[in-house]
Amino acid sequence: MNIWVLVSYGAWAVSILLFGWMILDALAVGKQYKEDFLMSSREGEE
Repeated sequence: MNIWVLVSYGAWAVSILLFGWMILDALAVGKQYKEDFLMSSREGEE
């Protein structure tokens, strides 16, 4: 294995971790806020 193969595997690992973090964050935000609040385009509305 050369260095570029290791860098490629590292990049894949980082991308998988980021994707997992985005999924978990989306689920957490979905539990914290209702859909009508998330779909609102009016600023300052709570």
